[in-house]
Amino acid sequence: MADIIIDSLRHVYSEGTPFEKVALEKIDLEIPHGQMIGLLGHTGSGKSTLIQHLNALIKPTSGSVLVDGADINADKKSARAVKFKIGLVFQYPEYQLFEETAYKDIAYGPGNMGLSEAEIDERVREAAAFSDVDEELFDRSPLELSGGQKRRIAIAGVIAMRPEVLILDEPTSGLDPEASENILRNICTYRKKTGSTVIVVSHNMDDIARIAERIIVLSKGTVAMDGTPAEVFSEPEKLREYGLSVPSSTAIAMELIKRGINIQGPVYTHDMLKSAILKAKEAERC
Repeated sequence: MADIIIDSLRHVYSEGTPFEKVALEKIDLEIPHGQMIGLLGHTGSGKSTLIQHLNALIKPTSGSVLVDGADINADKKSARAVKFKIGLVFQYPEYQLFEETAYKDIAYGPGNMGLSEAEIDERVREAAAFSDVDEELFDRSPLELSGGQKRRIAIAGVIAMRPEVLILDEPTSGLDPEASENILRNICTYRKKTGSTVIVVSHNMDDIARIAERIIVLSKGTVAMDGTPAEVFSEPEKLREYGLSVPSSTAIAMELIKRGINIQGPVYTHDMLKSAILKAKEAERC
Protein backbone atom coordinates (compact mmCIF):
# COMPACT_ATOMS: atom_id res chain seq x y z
CA MET A 1 0.00 0.00 0.00
CA ALA A 2 1.23 3.47 -0.92
CA ASP A 3 3.57 5.34 1.40
CA ILE A 4 4.60 8.75 0.08
CA ILE A 5 7.94 10.47 0.70
CA ILE A 6 8.43 14.01 -0.58
CA ASP A 7 12.13 14.82 -0.55
CA SER A 8 13.43 18.39 -0.93
CA LEU A 9 10.70 19.17 -3.47
CA ARG A 10 11.10 22.49 -5.25
CA HIS A 11 8.98 23.86 -8.07
CA VAL A 12 9.59 27.05 -10.02
CA TYR A 13 7.17 28.29 -12.66
CA SER A 14 8.63 30.07 -15.73
CA GLU A 15 12.16 29.55 -14.45
CA GLY A 16 14.73 31.83 -16.03
CA THR A 17 12.16 34.34 -17.29
CA PRO A 18 10.95 37.68 -15.92
CA PHE A 19 7.82 35.81 -14.75
CA GLU A 20 9.73 33.31 -12.58
CA LYS A 21 7.80 32.28 -9.47
CA VAL A 22 8.88 29.87 -6.75
CA ALA A 23 5.77 27.87 -5.84
CA LEU A 24 7.40 25.24 -3.60
CA GLU A 25 10.67 25.49 -1.72
CA LYS A 26 12.29 22.41 -0.14
CA ILE A 27 9.18 20.47 0.88
CA ASP A 28 10.01 17.44 3.03
CA LEU A 29 7.07 15.26 4.07
CA GLU A 30 6.34 11.63 4.86
CA ILE A 31 2.77 10.39 4.44
CA PRO A 32 2.28 6.84 5.73
CA HIS A 33 -0.50 4.81 4.16
CA GLY A 34 -3.94 5.22 5.71
CA GLN A 35 -3.73 8.75 7.11
CA MET A 36 -6.57 11.26 6.83
CA ILE A 37 -4.84 14.57 6.13
CA GLY A 38 -6.12 18.12 5.89
CA LEU A 39 -3.95 20.35 3.68
CA LEU A 40 -4.40 24.02 4.47
CA GLY A 41 -2.93 27.25 3.17
CA HIS A 42 -3.84 30.71 1.98
CA THR A 43 -4.32 31.30 -1.75
CA GLY A 44 -0.90 31.11 -3.39
CA SER A 45 0.63 28.99 -0.61
CA GLY A 46 1.48 26.13 -2.98
CA LYS A 47 -1.29 23.64 -2.16
CA SER A 48 -2.43 23.05 -5.75
CA THR A 49 1.13 22.76 -7.00
CA LEU A 50 1.95 20.20 -4.30
CA ILE A 51 -1.00 17.92 -4.97
CA GLN A 52 -0.33 17.99 -8.73
CA HIS A 53 3.14 16.65 -7.95
CA LEU A 54 1.69 13.71 -6.04
CA ASN A 55 0.35 12.02 -9.16
CA ALA A 56 2.95 13.29 -11.63
CA LEU A 57 0.83 15.91 -13.37
CA ILE A 58 3.83 18.21 -13.17
CA LYS A 59 7.53 17.51 -12.64
CA PRO A 60 9.69 18.98 -9.87
CA THR A 61 12.29 21.61 -10.61
CA SER A 62 14.36 19.63 -8.12
CA GLY A 63 13.76 17.01 -5.44
CA SER A 64 11.57 13.96 -5.75
CA VAL A 65 8.28 12.28 -4.91
CA LEU A 66 8.57 8.62 -3.96
CA VAL A 67 5.61 6.25 -3.78
CA ASP A 68 6.46 2.93 -2.16
CA GLY A 69 10.12 3.84 -2.56
CA ALA A 70 9.96 4.47 -6.33
CA ASP A 71 10.42 7.87 -7.97
CA ILE A 72 7.16 8.56 -9.79
CA ASN A 73 8.95 10.77 -12.31
CA ALA A 74 11.65 8.24 -13.18
CA ASP A 75 10.09 7.56 -16.60
CA LYS A 76 6.80 7.78 -18.50
CA LYS A 77 5.71 4.33 -17.35
CA SER A 78 6.14 5.29 -13.68
CA ALA A 79 4.27 8.57 -14.18
CA ARG A 80 1.35 6.81 -15.87
CA ALA A 81 1.16 4.04 -13.25
CA VAL A 82 0.92 6.47 -10.34
CA LYS A 83 -2.18 8.12 -11.82
CA PHE A 84 -4.11 4.92 -11.07
CA LYS A 85 -2.57 4.57 -7.62
CA ILE A 86 -3.10 8.19 -6.55
CA GLY A 87 -6.48 9.64 -7.53
CA LEU A 88 -6.88 13.41 -7.74
CA VAL A 89 -10.25 15.15 -7.73
CA PHE A 90 -9.84 18.77 -8.79
CA GLN A 91 -11.72 21.73 -7.39
CA TYR A 92 -15.10 22.02 -9.19
CA PRO A 93 -14.59 18.63 -10.88
CA GLU A 94 -18.15 18.75 -12.21
CA TYR A 95 -16.93 21.18 -14.86
CA GLN A 96 -14.76 18.37 -16.23
CA LEU A 97 -17.61 15.92 -16.78
CA PHE A 98 -17.83 15.28 -20.50
CA GLU A 99 -19.41 11.91 -21.21
CA GLU A 100 -22.98 11.44 -22.43
CA THR A 101 -24.16 9.75 -19.24
CA ALA A 102 -23.21 9.61 -15.58
CA TYR A 103 -22.38 5.90 -15.94
CA LYS A 104 -19.91 6.55 -18.77
CA ASP A 105 -18.24 9.34 -16.80
CA ILE A 106 -17.68 7.07 -13.80
CA ALA A 107 -16.48 4.28 -16.11
CA TYR A 108 -13.97 6.46 -17.98
CA GLY A 109 -11.03 5.93 -15.60
CA PRO A 110 -11.43 2.16 -15.20
CA GLY A 111 -11.83 1.94 -18.99
CA ASN A 112 -8.36 3.44 -19.41
CA MET A 113 -6.95 0.74 -17.14
CA GLY A 114 -7.71 -1.97 -19.70
CA LEU A 115 -10.24 -3.80 -17.53
CA SER A 116 -12.97 -6.10 -18.76
CA GLU A 117 -16.54 -4.80 -19.14
CA ALA A 118 -17.62 -6.87 -16.15
CA GLU A 119 -14.86 -5.45 -13.97
CA ILE A 120 -15.62 -1.91 -15.11
CA ASP A 121 -19.30 -2.38 -14.30
CA GLU A 122 -18.46 -3.73 -10.84
CA ARG A 123 -16.22 -0.75 -10.13
CA VAL A 124 -18.76 1.78 -11.39
CA ARG A 125 -21.47 0.41 -9.10
CA GLU A 126 -19.10 0.14 -6.16
CA ALA A 127 -17.86 3.72 -6.62
CA ALA A 128 -21.41 5.01 -7.06
CA ALA A 129 -22.40 3.41 -3.75
CA PHE A 130 -19.38 4.95 -1.97
CA SER A 131 -20.21 8.37 -3.41
CA ASP A 132 -23.96 8.17 -2.79
CA VAL A 133 -24.77 8.30 -6.51
CA ASP A 134 -28.18 6.74 -7.13
CA GLU A 135 -28.05 4.22 -9.99
CA GLU A 136 -31.21 5.86 -11.34
CA LEU A 137 -28.89 8.66 -12.49
CA PHE A 138 -26.68 6.36 -14.58
CA ASP A 139 -28.47 7.01 -17.87
CA ARG A 140 -28.84 10.74 -17.38
CA SER A 141 -26.54 13.41 -18.75
CA PRO A 142 -24.35 14.87 -15.99
CA LEU A 143 -25.21 18.32 -17.35
CA GLU A 144 -28.83 17.85 -16.23
CA LEU A 145 -27.95 17.17 -12.59
CA SER A 146 -27.55 19.36 -9.52
CA GLY A 147 -24.18 20.67 -8.35
CA GLY A 148 -24.00 18.17 -5.51
CA GLN A 149 -24.88 15.25 -7.81
CA LYS A 150 -22.24 16.31 -10.33
CA ARG A 151 -19.62 16.57 -7.56
CA ARG A 152 -20.45 13.05 -6.32
CA ILE A 153 -20.26 11.63 -9.86
CA ALA A 154 -16.85 13.23 -10.38
CA ILE A 155 -15.60 11.78 -7.09
CA ALA A 156 -17.03 8.37 -8.03
CA GLY A 157 -15.09 8.50 -11.30
CA VAL A 158 -11.82 8.68 -9.35
CA ILE A 159 -12.87 6.16 -6.69
CA ALA A 160 -13.75 3.69 -9.48
CA MET A 161 -10.02 3.36 -10.17
CA ARG A 162 -9.62 2.14 -6.57
CA PRO A 163 -6.75 4.49 -5.77
CA GLU A 164 -4.60 3.80 -2.73
CA VAL A 165 -4.47 7.56 -2.16
CA LEU A 166 -7.46 9.85 -2.74
CA ILE A 167 -6.78 13.60 -2.99
CA LEU A 168 -9.68 16.04 -3.06
CA ASP A 169 -9.20 19.74 -3.78
CA GLU A 170 -11.95 21.81 -2.05
CA PRO A 171 -14.55 19.02 -2.30
CA THR A 172 -17.34 21.05 -0.63
CA SER A 173 -16.63 24.41 -2.27
CA GLY A 174 -19.76 26.08 -3.61
CA LEU A 175 -22.14 23.46 -2.21
CA ASP A 176 -25.01 24.07 0.21
CA PRO A 177 -24.66 22.71 3.79
CA GLU A 178 -26.62 19.52 3.12
CA ALA A 179 -24.62 18.65 0.00
CA SER A 180 -21.37 19.47 1.82
CA GLU A 181 -22.35 17.21 4.70
CA ASN A 182 -23.10 14.36 2.29
CA ILE A 183 -19.73 14.74 0.55
CA LEU A 184 -17.80 14.71 3.83
CA ARG A 185 -19.73 11.70 5.10
CA ASN A 186 -19.01 9.81 1.88
CA ILE A 187 -15.30 10.64 2.08
CA CYS A 188 -15.11 9.35 5.65
CA THR A 189 -17.05 6.20 4.76
CA TYR A 190 -14.73 5.50 1.82
CA ARG A 191 -11.63 5.91 3.94
CA LYS A 192 -13.03 3.77 6.78
CA LYS A 193 -14.02 0.89 4.49
CA THR A 194 -10.94 0.89 2.25
CA GLY A 195 -8.18 2.07 4.57
CA SER A 196 -6.94 4.39 1.83
CA THR A 197 -4.94 7.53 2.44
CA VAL A 198 -7.13 10.60 2.01
CA ILE A 199 -5.82 14.15 1.56
CA VAL A 200 -8.39 16.94 1.62
CA VAL A 201 -7.46 20.46 0.53
CA SER A 202 -9.85 23.02 1.97
CA HIS A 203 -10.29 26.58 3.21
CA ASN A 204 -13.11 25.38 5.47
CA MET A 205 -11.60 24.96 8.92
CA ASP A 206 -14.74 23.31 10.31
CA ASP A 207 -14.61 20.62 7.62
CA ILE A 208 -10.94 19.89 8.27
CA ALA A 209 -11.42 19.91 12.05
CA ARG A 210 -14.14 17.28 11.73
CA ILE A 211 -12.39 14.76 9.52
CA ALA A 212 -8.58 15.17 9.66
CA GLU A 213 -6.23 13.35 11.99
CA ARG A 214 -3.22 15.28 10.69
CA ILE A 215 -3.05 18.83 9.38
CA ILE A 216 -0.34 20.23 7.11
CA VAL A 217 -0.23 24.00 6.64
CA LEU A 218 1.62 25.53 3.70
CA SER A 219 2.75 29.14 3.56
CA LYS A 220 4.78 30.75 0.79
CA GLY A 221 5.68 27.36 -0.65
CA THR A 222 6.99 25.83 2.57
CA VAL A 223 5.59 23.61 5.33
CA ALA A 224 4.66 26.05 8.08
CA MET A 225 2.86 23.66 10.44
CA ASP A 226 2.41 19.90 10.65
CA GLY A 227 0.56 18.22 13.50
CA THR A 228 -2.69 16.96 14.94
CA PRO A 229 -5.80 19.19 14.83
CA ALA A 230 -5.36 19.85 18.56
CA GLU A 231 -1.77 20.99 18.01
CA VAL A 232 -2.46 23.14 14.96
CA PHE A 233 -5.68 24.79 16.17
CA SER A 234 -4.12 25.58 19.57
CA GLU A 235 -1.99 28.23 17.81
CA PRO A 236 -4.54 30.69 16.40
CA GLU A 237 -2.04 33.54 16.22
CA LYS A 238 0.27 31.49 14.04
CA LEU A 239 -2.63 30.50 11.78
CA ARG A 240 -3.65 34.14 11.40
CA GLU A 241 -0.05 34.95 10.49
CA TYR A 242 -0.44 32.49 7.59
CA GLY A 243 -3.73 34.05 6.49
CA LEU A 244 -5.91 31.35 8.03
CA SER A 245 -8.60 31.26 10.70
CA VAL A 246 -9.59 28.69 13.33
CA PRO A 247 -12.73 26.51 13.34
CA SER A 248 -15.87 28.31 14.48
CA SER A 249 -16.01 26.15 17.61
CA THR A 250 -12.48 27.19 18.54
CA ALA A 251 -13.34 30.86 18.00
CA ILE A 252 -16.42 30.56 20.23
CA ALA A 253 -14.43 28.76 22.94
CA MET A 254 -11.79 31.52 22.87
CA GLU A 255 -14.48 34.18 23.26
CA LEU A 256 -16.07 32.31 26.18
CA ILE A 257 -12.70 32.11 27.91
CA LYS A 258 -12.30 35.88 27.51
CA ARG A 259 -15.65 36.27 29.26
CA GLY A 260 -14.49 34.24 32.23
CA ILE A 261 -16.00 30.86 31.40
CA ASN A 262 -13.63 28.02 32.27
CA ILE A 263 -13.42 26.15 28.97
CA GLN A 264 -10.94 23.29 29.25
CA GLY A 265 -9.07 21.17 26.76
CA PRO A 266 -8.74 21.42 22.98
CA VAL A 267 -11.95 22.56 21.28
CA TYR A 268 -12.20 22.44 17.51
CA THR A 269 -15.48 20.64 16.75
CA HIS A 270 -19.09 21.36 17.70
CA ASP A 271 -19.24 18.22 19.86
CA MET A 272 -16.09 19.28 21.72
CA LEU A 273 -17.54 22.76 22.30
CA LYS A 274 -20.81 21.36 23.63
CA SER A 275 -18.96 19.00 25.98
CA ALA A 276 -16.63 21.76 27.23
CA ILE A 277 -19.55 24.12 27.96
CA LEU A 278 -21.45 21.41 29.87
CA LYS A 279 -18.34 20.61 31.93
CA ALA A 280 -17.81 24.30 32.68
CA LYS A 281 -21.44 24.62 33.86
CA GLU A 282 -21.10 21.49 36.00
CA ALA A 283 -17.93 22.86 37.59
CA GLU A 284 -19.73 26.13 38.43
CA ARG A 285 -22.51 24.22 40.25
CA CYS A 286 -19.97 22.40 42.37
